[in-house]
Amino acid sequence: MRSKALNNAIRDNLSSYAFLVPWLIGFFVLTVYPMLYSLYLSFTQFNVLQPPKWIGLQNFFIMFVGNAEYPKDTRFLNSLFVTFRFVFVSVPLKLVFALAVALLMNQKLRLIPFYRTIYYIPTLLGGSVAIAVLWRRLFAADGIINLILRTAFDANPPAWISNPKYALGTLILLAVWQFGSPMIIFLAGLKQIPQEYYEAASVDGAGKVRQFFAITLPALSPIIFFNLVMQMISAFQSFTQAFIVSGGNGGPLDSTMFYSLYLYIKGFSFYEMGYASAMAWILLIIIAVFTGLIFKGSGSLVSYGGGE
Repeated sequence: MRSKALNNAIRDNLSSYAFLVPWLIGFFVLTVYPMLYSLYLSFTQFNVLQPPKWIGLQNFFIMFVGNAEYPKDTRFLNSLFVTFRFVFVSVPLKLVFALAVALLMNQKLRLIPFYRTIYYIPTLLGGSVAIAVLWRRLFAADGIINLILRTAFDANPPAWISNPKYALGTLILLAVWQFGSPMIIFLAGLKQIPQEYYEAASVDGAGKVRQFFAITLPALSPIIFFNLVMQMISAFQSFTQAFIVSGGNGGPLDSTMFYSLYLYIKGFSFYEMGYASAMAWILLIIIAVFTGLIFKGSGSLVSYGGGE
């Protein structure tokens, strides 16, 4: 009897694993193997045309230290600095803007479903090449933005995307404009907050501002935490906007040289695939470190409503 039950359990498990086989093949062939091969290439000199040549830690040495024989890659460090500025400015602004719009969309007003759809559209289109090209034209020296500023305010605006002072700001603005995804998640979280909390707070004399900081923000803390992690990871990997707006070279003066863009240039313009692979693993470590720091710091700030 026990043997028959064991055979049935094995047969059921085999059936389950059989359904998982396509996913497992894709996972190991398209994810695990490329990652391991990339890790190997990061310790090599590989120009695609010739077999990889093992050079140990030389790629990483060039990134951070360098010497007379292998000078330090200053463009690598600049790309890190530019990416950090982009992440640390765009992500908080996007989350604040998304939460503000979500609060507005949570009101009982006419045509709210229509407005929700309209506000989500930038997220669907924002990562496309077409929108990046449009953004480049909007902020060009003879673009619509400058035309409006000259006509309506008699101003003398700069060529935004051609000026190192403002080029990164235009990409930050584009990133903030794509607030639809976190907005929808914030809106779902707002729908889950019991109205009894607000009614009790009103009876106690708490105003809207007090209710926001005492009820809404604590109740939304898990949603804020989730959006922060996801948006941070996405921002570190930003590529398309910088590639199109800067013309593929990170200009002007490398002011929009995002890390992913520089990785692309190293790998597919200079054919330094070993160096590009090393950069990819550095990026993975950076994202893992910042994600770990966010998780570590979330313990006292995130409330799950169950005392955890």
